[in-house]
Amino acid sequence: MEAVDVVAEDMRRRFEARKVSFLIVDLTGKAVARLYTAGAVEGGRQAERIPMFGSVYEEVIRTQRLYQEATDQGQRVIVPVTNRGDAIGLLELLLPTAPGEDVLDAVGEAAHVLAYIVIANGRFTDLYTWGKRSVPPTLAAEIQYQLLPPSLSCEAAQFTLCGNLEPSENLSGDTFDYTLDRDTLHLSVTDLMGHDIAAALAATVLVGALRGARRAGADLSEQAHRADQALSEHGHCHATGQLLRIDLHSGRAQLVNAGHPWPLRLREGDVQAITCEVDHPFGLCVPTPHPYRVQDIDLRPGDRLLMLTDGMLERHGEKVDLPALLECTRGLHPREAALTLTSAVRDAASGLLEDDATVMCLDWHGPQETQRHVSSGADTQRASSGRTREEP
Repeated sequence: MEAVDVVAEDMRRRFEARKVSFLIVDLTGKAVARLYTAGAVEGGRQAERIPMFGSVYEEVIRTQRLYQEATDQGQRVIVPVTNRGDAIGLLELLLPTAPGEDVLDAVGEAAHVLAYIVIANGRFTDLYTWGKRSVPPTLAAEIQYQLLPPSLSCEAAQFTLCGNLEPSENLSGDTFDYTLDRDTLHLSVTDLMGHDIAAALAATVLVGALRGARRAGADLSEQAHRADQALSEHGHCHATGQLLRIDLHSGRAQLVNAGHPWPLRLREGDVQAITCEVDHPFGLCVPTPHPYRVQDIDLRPGDRLLMLTDGMLERHGEKVDLPALLECTRGLHPREAALTLTSAVRDAASGLLEDDATVMCLDWHGPQETQRHVSSGADTQRASSGRTREEP
């Protein structure tokens, strides 16, 4: 937090800011926490949690646009703290007078730098992780959260993606993962059969096997094979899963489906399931298993692809018209779309899910896309009004 304090002090000195604060987005995506350190309690930590729904904070996060208003105490300025689509939080200032364009540009630059500061310092402190949590997690939840990628969102010229997980009361072992290589985007969604610590530990084995194989340069079929083998050796558990690889230069998309629900594709307002071949789940100990099949799938610029677990479709998920909701959210950034979809299932369960509800939402812009500006925030083509900072 000291590094954030340095940025705040710089804002006070350069622009005579009366107040400067950093608000971090809650893990649920439904609130922000204003973090304090000086004179705080609870081991030096204190946070004011503010619901985002209907607030100006929600507007800034959603649009990734600077917000400014006159108040009786001065000029209130709020800017997004975002890196490559990862909406980390907000920088809020109270200035004595209306700022000029040069000041607003400088504040935007400071917010951009702050995003890197939070990411870098997050390796050495639990403060930001603590700030993202409304309630302390169970041990199983702690394990499950550590299996997720450090950033739930990512943007590049060719794509935008975001994953979201709504945990059940008895955590069922859902995970999602992605990584971006120089030429390739890798994605996975998995769903352990089981609950609580047993599912969390088995999920650790599964995700570790998939990541290890991927990092060793194994192809999709071999990644799936190693995951299957690792889970079989772990014993008495199995998981469904889906592995996707997209070549960023050609746009070729390949998929392995290990007993998992079919992905959904939104194209020109029409939602269809991608009816791929389904192989056996990981760890099922099939007597004579055949190699996992790598299949080409049809992915075109402008498509939105949704990978999901069965918690989105069964039990309380059956009450949600998922294709209709996916179509209705087509204008939202994948970050907001993923949150809307999983929240709908949670709401249908009155907040008490019997199974994890997990999605990974991918917008494919195309291998030749070069007109998007995403390095400091969300896709600026989706924003409708206001100021934003753009970079090539």
